[in-house]
Amino acid sequence: MRFIQEWVTQFKTYNNNIKLAILANIFSQVGLGIFMVVYNFYIRELGYSQDVNGQVIALTALATAIILVPAGFLSDKLGRKRIMGFGILVAGLVLFLRSIIELESLLLVAGFATGIFTAFLQVSTVPWLAENSALKQRVHLFSLHAALVTVANVIGSILGGTLTDLFSLLTTDLQSIRYTLIIGSLFYFLSFFPILKLSEQRKPKPEKKQKFNLKQYVSENKFGFKIIALFAIAQLLIGFGSGLVIPYLNLYFADRFSASNSVVGLIISIGQAATAIAMFVGPFVVSKMGEVRAVVTLQLLSLPFLLLTAYTDNLLLATVGFLFRQALMNAGNPIQSSLMMSQVDDSMKGLANSVNQMVFNLGWAFMGPVSTGIVLKYGAYWGYANVFTITACLYLVGSLYFYFVFRSVKRTNEPVENKPA
Repeated sequence: MRFIQEWVTQFKTYNNNIKLAILANIFSQVGLGIFMVVYNFYIRELGYSQDVNGQVIALTALATAIILVPAGFLSDKLGRKRIMGFGILVAGLVLFLRSIIELESLLLVAGFATGIFTAFLQVSTVPWLAENSALKQRVHLFSLHAALVTVANVIGSILGGTLTDLFSLLTTDLQSIRYTLIIGSLFYFLSFFPILKLSEQRKPKPEKKQKFNLKQYVSENKFGFKIIALFAIAQLLIGFGSGLVIPYLNLYFADRFSASNSVVGLIISIGQAATAIAMFVGPFVVSKMGEVRAVVTLQLLSLPFLLLTAYTDNLLLATVGFLFRQALMNAGNPIQSSLMMSQVDDSMKGLANSVNQMVFNLGWAFMGPVSTGIVLKYGAYWGYANVFTITACLYLVGSLYFYFVFRSVKRTNEPVENKPA
């Protein structure tokens, strides 16, 4: 009861800008959750091989990696609200088109476009939350935000599997998946309305335009660039591991255990729900051992469960392994984001977040085709066992790197005002 009361008290301190941004992300994640569970099956139903799935995922991640840094700069310069609103409208349209197109070349182009435009909301959210909160609120805030959008993704995953199976009673498998994807795109569109209500105080423009001096900018922000680079290396290692496994978890359960769409959706949803619960526990872990040790401990604890998922041929054990790996590995993400935001100036928050996510997406872009190639070569058991094992090794290296590099880092930013909205 005291635990719940603590979170309720924290939530009451957040202003409308924070609450509306969280609501927008909830709607978007329900839509993306539907796509995450169903879209791989859509490509299969169109008659394409798993290679096409890998190409679509790789192109989406590559596009996100390419646009994240420019989007971060635009978010810093043009304003978070404008960038988020534009991205949602275009991304929602692209997701709708992905639900109805069938030509392989268009599937690839639409996948690339999805990566471009979903990045605008993705890259602006964390800086927006940081700028509208006090430093002491951020560990709880980032954990709460991550937990709620994870729950939204759970809802999307459940809807994706369940709606597809329900529609399949009335029409063909292809059409049932298509209808489900269209509903997913409509959920993404809904996130535009909370963004409209955001109140953003634009920074005053200088009276005289001064020519941008890159050398001077870098010189004045040496510490910020150093912190960004150090975090980026950690994220790159984790991203390469994640890119081998996470995009194909639905196919893993379908291929190795012949699980139905509903069962796959339910399993992924349970994993996401466990992640949400773990994120609520994150601030408690931080209070006991500090941010860096909390992140590393949670990540290392996930590795045995990842290996259990890799080598078991029992669906129940695979589900348990997936559930704990998902929860423990992802519980540290909001803690890591809070730590990064505390180390850089407001003028670099968008850039810091975008670089961090860019390198993570590079991992997905490069490792997606590698993963599908390994599975095609070695089959449903040894193929997935190999990619899961490689992922465990990359996670181990990434976690140890994070500990040794950041164990002496202390928060440097002064608290900011909790701006009213």
